[in-house]
Amino acid sequence: MRTTEFDFLLPEELIAQFPTKERTASRLLRLNGNNGLISDKHFIDICQFIEAGDLLIFNNTKVIKARLAGQKESGGAIEALIERIIDEHHVLAHVRASKSPKPGTRLMFANAFEAEVEARQDDLFLLHIDSTRPILELLDEYGALPLPPYITHAADEFDDERYQTVFAKDPGAVAAPTAGLHFDDDVINRLKAKGVNIAYVTLHVGAGTFQPVRVDNINEHKMHSELYSVPAETLALIKSTQTAGKKVTAIGTTALRALESAARSGELIAGNGETDIFITPGYKFKVVDRLLTNFHLPKSTLLMLVSAFAGLANIQKAYQHAIEKKYRFFSYGDAMLIERSDDAGNS
Repeated sequence: MRTTEFDFLLPEELIAQFPTKERTASRLLRLNGNNGLISDKHFIDICQFIEAGDLLIFNNTKVIKARLAGQKESGGAIEALIERIIDEHHVLAHVRASKSPKPGTRLMFANAFEAEVEARQDDLFLLHIDSTRPILELLDEYGALPLPPYITHAADEFDDERYQTVFAKDPGAVAAPTAGLHFDDDVINRLKAKGVNIAYVTLHVGAGTFQPVRVDNINEHKMHSELYSVPAETLALIKSTQTAGKKVTAIGTTALRALESAARSGELIAGNGETDIFITPGYKFKVVDRLLTNFHLPKSTLLMLVSAFAGLANIQKAYQHAIEKKYRFFSYGDAMLIERSDDAGNS
């Protein structure tokens, strides 16, 4: 398939720059992947569409304050985006500078601590952090929340709260699992009271989630890699849900990617791993029946994923409808609830 098949024109004013006043105040576009039926709802209506005995799976990753400002020994300004914490003293980071730093280059961050460039790994730099303090502690004190590149304001205290899910637990993401941002404790409790089961996975979202596919043939795209975990208790709930004939709903593409990665062998296996799974039309989903997700960037891997889930023609139609109805797009935008196309099911 060609990347151009996943392109669309989006009016700039539809890119949400701020979240709604209340988490649950977004709109909800409901899409049936089998018949292409579209309906306009409000997110708060989600409790009507999830049945007792169904299972919702959330990604409980926590966004870290991964953006650091600093300078080289020469005085040149730099900005680092910590992509992954390797151990107590090492991180992988994107580094923006007038000239890429070479191994051995010393970096000063926030006039508070130093790091040394040890190596380059593709687009990332391996940095040794010179501090006795834990890296997460340094980031909490000196870092800034890494808002997506299409959000034009600098992160403030409101973003610190709202670009984080209410169930965030495990620090490590540099981007929020945005479908989860729509939930507050009240909606989660209402779903539980209805008899809906809740489970969690972890996938630490990387900055690569915002990168468009730049090759013409999507099969030539090199997918970024992310760490994920599927607990044994989540696997047990999935199996009991499937046995009962109920639906497994992934809250966000990141939860879906974690689940489908854990089932790559053909059998769903609990545990930790690293995934570069790239889901495109033709993929047969092994775990997920229903997906809650936001609206995604043109030519993005996530747009390709939802096209695999619901059918490319259905997604193209739904996105055109969303633009005409002035839905809000991307991380702080509105949501879609997608029933999987039977053609995308496991054969």
